[in-house]
Amino acid sequence: MNEPLAGMLRYNHWATETLLRTCASLDSATLAAQPPSMSGTIGELLAHLAGGQQTFLCRAQGLSEDQPLGRGSPWPGFERLAEVARISGEGLIALAEGLDTDREVELAYMGRVFRFPVSFFLVHAVEHGVEHRTELKVALNQLGIETPDLDGWSFAAAAGFGRDVGPSS
Repeated sequence: MNEPLAGMLRYNHWATETLLRTCASLDSATLAAQPPSMSGTIGELLAHLAGGQQTFLCRAQGLSEDQPLGRGSPWPGFERLAEVARISGEGLIALAEGLDTDREVELAYMGRVFRFPVSFFLVHAVEHGVEHRTELKVALNQLGIETPDLDGWSFAAAAGFGRDVGPSS
């Protein structure tokens, strides 16, 4: 079991779900907004965030097919986004928990086969999540919308880490 990597993916899962819960009340005009700092509309980037995580799970399992949820997808609604984020987040955590030693997967792409370590896709899922959650938070703040604190200390509090265990010696 790779508990440290699974812990990183638990944080990633918590942060994405926390941001999606905050965004669930956004109206259609806000979802269609594209502040100057954004690489797409808020709705497109939310779909990319959840769909990317889904794609990383597939890739880590050696599946090459693309998932339908992404920047160019029709708006799926928050219920679908939350479902994709939950299933793929839990799947990534389970993969890390089962990864005693790294293994490789082969993926077909444009008539060629490429080999990757599974851990690459797990680490990339975390990095991708941090990058796009930050992009979304900046854009929403530019629109005057308050966003949740997604740093490690907030995750620690949510996870019950850092409990007071008594006086120091």
